[in-house]
Amino acid sequence: MADAATDGAVTPKTTRKPIYRHLYFWVLVSIALGVLVGLVFPKQASEMKWLADFFVNLVKMVIAPTIFCTIVVGIAGLGNLAKAGGLALRTILYFTAMTLLALVIGLVVVNVFKPGADLNMPINAGEAADTISKAKDTDGFTGFILHLVPESFVGAFTSGQLIQVLVVAVLVAVAVSFMGERGKKVIDALDTVSKVMFGVIKVVMYAAPIGAFGGMAFTIGKYGSKVLTGLAFLMIAFYATCVLFVVVVLGVVARITGFSVLKFVRFIKDELLIVLGTSSSEAVLPRMLVKMEAAGAQKSVVGLTIPTGYSFNLDGTCIYLTMGAIFIAQATGVELSLWTQLGLLLFMLLSSKGAAGVTGAGLITLAASLQAFGDTIPVVGIALIVGIDRFMSEARALTNLIGNGVATLVVARWQNALDRDRLNEVLDNPSLVDMDELMRADTRTPAPAAAK
Repeated sequence: MADAATDGAVTPKTTRKPIYRHLYFWVLVSIALGVLVGLVFPKQASEMKWLADFFVNLVKMVIAPTIFCTIVVGIAGLGNLAKAGGLALRTILYFTAMTLLALVIGLVVVNVFKPGADLNMPINAGEAADTISKAKDTDGFTGFILHLVPESFVGAFTSGQLIQVLVVAVLVAVAVSFMGERGKKVIDALDTVSKVMFGVIKVVMYAAPIGAFGGMAFTIGKYGSKVLTGLAFLMIAFYATCVLFVVVVLGVVARITGFSVLKFVRFIKDELLIVLGTSSSEAVLPRMLVKMEAAGAQKSVVGLTIPTGYSFNLDGTCIYLTMGAIFIAQATGVELSLWTQLGLLLFMLLSSKGAAGVTGAGLITLAASLQAFGDTIPVVGIALIVGIDRFMSEARALTNLIGNGVATLVVARWQNALDRDRLNEVLDNPSLVDMDELMRADTRTPAPAAAK
């Protein structure tokens, strides 16, 4: 294994940091304060969402250039387009398999426990009007394919569509690979830019506790007292299903790969807490790039798998889609045959990809899926879960994040691009990874390509 002290990914520790110097401590404190403020001052708290939005927007500001540089440097650095093609194929195959499995598990759980049976709740169509309107504006899977290509090169960085940045980055990486020795200058320049971006992200992360506070205060203040008893069963079933998916499904996948999923969850606890507070997995995308590299995954695998997973590997969202659709059918007294449910599942397998980059993707994609089966499931039934969607978004985002992290390590192992000694070392002792040091623009270096 490469010398950990020189590669910038794992730093030996002689003394432990005091707990108050860890990011997770302040995020936890902020979440607790957010809950308290939301319960005591619900009206004021319901107006604090802008704090979370402010933090998330700060991170989004640097996501596009960071992803672009990481992907180009990673893929072009392979020096072999055949390897890049094999990596992309393996990544998509894994994502498709896990997405399908998540949809199936959601379908099975909601049919077994029937959280919507005999609910007999009135439907307020007005509450669903905004969501249904947004769903009508989506173009589905074909629209998603067309939106893969931005209107201009610069447009990919200004549209907020991460998948467009990914496409442009892959094309540039291929072009740079054809340049031979001259391309190395481009790679060096982009690597320097990426270090600057990670330096900016390090500064932005100081605002993470503020974002977590605002997001949690808003959620509790606006929705905490409005969760109906009849919908609590659906929320509990959904959270339990997400936990089941992580512990059992991802646990088995991780064990086959050679690591413990519970240790991995502990390893990314800072990122999970930020997502819990802000309900946005995008807020930690740059940090996940750094952590997966520090865990021993090769830069090229991390650069391609993590950004692609944010569009194609939404495990938590897929569980939500099938559970939400069948719940609405049960609550409105609609009997769905097995073949209809399977058809809905296959449709959602495609529509979940078309949701990439859409604000409130889970709820909007669910509404769009119901529209496709409008003669069977009433679309206005989406009003039943609009009120609790914010609470369920946390579980979706957390499950998506864990799923993408596990996917990165699995694909890296599949590519023989994972240093397993390093992975086991940092999972056993997460304090070996010093994120403050890694995010420094002047010291961060790529993880070694050698795999074990």
